[in-house]
Amino acid sequence: MRLCSGFLKKSLYYCVLLGLSISINGCSFSYSSKSISDSTSSIVSSPSSISGKSKKYQNEVADYTMAYVKSSQPGAGYDTFLKGISEIAAKEGVTNWDQDSLTYRGIGKGLKKANIEGVAYETYKKNFAGGDSKKMDDIQSGYEAEE
Repeated sequence: MRLCSGFLKKSLYYCVLLGLSISINGCSFSYSSKSISDSTSSIVSSPSSISGKSKKYQNEVADYTMAYVKSSQPGAGYDTFLKGISEIAAKEGVTNWDQDSLTYRGIGKGLKKANIEGVAYETYKKNFAGGDSKKMDDIQSGYEAEE
């Protein structure tokens, strides 16, 4: 019986150590995962993390849009406009500019800077967005954000 009792004590001791080890490591892993998760979510949710290069791109698109709208002839094709936007995007390293909401917000800002309103605004918005409702919403957001 004494031999069995010693074995049980050792087994119990090792089980406690194993459980404690798992518990400590589990907490450590849980804590580090939480801190990584918190950091990631704060970066993603923070609009200021976008600034810098993206803001410059959006402002260049706005300035180009304003200049294009003010200098273009009525009935001018949109291919020239889109080519200009494409060149700005390439210069700034923006890929898939035609799917980037910053592009369309910049267009909206440019339309507001050019004082385009009413039917003319709605026409430009629809044509620049190619009739895509998400892109038109982004143009509207940029238009409303411009002071």
